[in-house]
Amino acid sequence: MFNPESLKLYFICGTTTCNGRNLLEVVEKAFAGGITLFQFREKGKGALEGKEKEDLAREIQKLCKNYNVPFIVNDDVELALKLNADGVHVGQEDSDVELIREKMPDAILGLSIGDELEYKSSNLSVIDYIGVGPIFSTISKDDAGKAIGYTGLKQIRELDKSLPIVAIGGISRDKIKPIMDTGVDGVSIISAISYADDIEKEVSLMLKQFN
Repeated sequence: MFNPESLKLYFICGTTTCNGRNLLEVVEKAFAGGITLFQFREKGKGALEGKEKEDLAREIQKLCKNYNVPFIVNDDVELALKLNADGVHVGQEDSDVELIREKMPDAILGLSIGDELEYKSSNLSVIDYIGVGPIFSTISKDDAGKAIGYTGLKQIRELDKSLPIVAIGGISRDKIKPIMDTGVDGVSIISAISYADDIEKEVSLMLKQFN
């Protein structure tokens, strides 16, 4: 059962976005700090594939279970199925969301939305939440679209007040409060956590921004 409150502080990471650190150590520190959802996103130059990717995903999934944090796989539906992951997050071009829902009827299913046009052209009836952005320019995604800012985020929030929304893209601690003021359910963060000098402390400070 998907709980929209889990979107509050949503950490996304893989071996290519952890600043050269050991990913398992990065993730465990983030869990210790209090992240509420984790997405395994193994993409980009030098990303793991095949058995290496699967083995690492299994290790992270174990950590997620230890900390009672839902484990989401980015794009790789077959891996998500193989691991019986809690969910999968896909982009506009990645897959047919209806087909994914048929394959994973009880899983958390997230979809990336870059603007109002994508929102209106997407089948949201089978989606649990949407990831909207990039809100600001980002160093973590080579394929990210144009930044939509607070205004663009609020426009999409106004289209549907009930659909859970998590904001993504260039979000740092100081931007959390104004983003939450738009009425969304949470923030997705990559580099502001994975590149932090003290990951556990940074996550705990981020959580205080929601009060």
